[in-house]
Amino acid sequence: MTKEVALLVGGWSAERDVSLTKGKKVEEALKEAGYTVRVIDVEKDVSKLVAALTPKPDAVFNNLHGTGGEDGTIQAVLDMMDIPYTHSPLRASAIAMDKPLTKIIAASVGVPSAEGVIASKEEVLAGHIMEPPYVVKPPREGSSVGVKIIFGNDNEKPLDEEAWTFGDEVLVEKFIPGRELTVAVLDGEAQAVTEIVSHTRFFDYEAKYADQRTEYQCPAKIPEKVYNLALEYAVSVYTVLGCKGLARCDFRYNEDLGSSGLFLLEINTQPGCTAESIGPSQVIYNGMSFTELCSHLVETATCAKLEHEKVKSSKDGKNRLSA
Repeated sequence: MTKEVALLVGGWSAERDVSLTKGKKVEEALKEAGYTVRVIDVEKDVSKLVAALTPKPDAVFNNLHGTGGEDGTIQAVLDMMDIPYTHSPLRASAIAMDKPLTKIIAASVGVPSAEGVIASKEEVLAGHIMEPPYVVKPPREGSSVGVKIIFGNDNEKPLDEEAWTFGDEVLVEKFIPGRELTVAVLDGEAQAVTEIVSHTRFFDYEAKYADQRTEYQCPAKIPEKVYNLALEYAVSVYTVLGCKGLARCDFRYNEDLGSSGLFLLEINTQPGCTAESIGPSQVIYNGMSFTELCSHLVETATCAKLEHEKVKSSKDGKNRLSA
């Protein structure tokens, strides 16, 4: 019997349009893989989502990004409905979206990130929180939304007070000069290291989704020791957070510091999903097609109930062996 997959797209975050656009590629791949696809444009209305998911599909392909879709919110609804879904579970999703908390947990497994502090919006607007250059960013957003680099000779304010819609807290981090690297992890295995060469100040939202000049070099042409360290760091963060399916870790690499110059920026538990997107392109580089990847994510989809049953079955099996 053909499996039915509910494909979640849209959402209410700043990345809604990205989700809608890239969701079409996922839909094509799922249909090519032989699934029946039910596309759901998700709104900020739980009752509508529950109705759209009734009757229950065999699995949900979560193609939402940012607030609501990537921070544990949708994952909680799907867990309550006992519907298996792709990508990371509730707790990992919530932690990964919280950049300050991710930094602390990453440090606990030896993965460094840029020196940073949490400040109020008023403090950031009042003057330099640290010596420039530094970076200001929302503590809980994805895709570089709201991120800005402040240099010493900038005359403009660190934040656009009217445009800042991300709450009172601001994450302020020391700017790491150098190169932008990213590593996809699938089922706990690092795929490759890609260097992102953008023609904007950094790999911001515009560079990710609008600037056609952005280049992706896979595998990245960096020292082997640094390449392997990036793979190791990505797996460490993925594992300690409890991620599943496909995720992506972003890094800055300061060549002047050698292997000590590699710093985690963030982990993205819902990376862009087209054949050209960085995460899937690394999987494709290793021999799996985009259609096969989408099918694999569906077939390995899970939820809290299934994970609980898996753990219980494992414990029961061990108890029988020791009896």
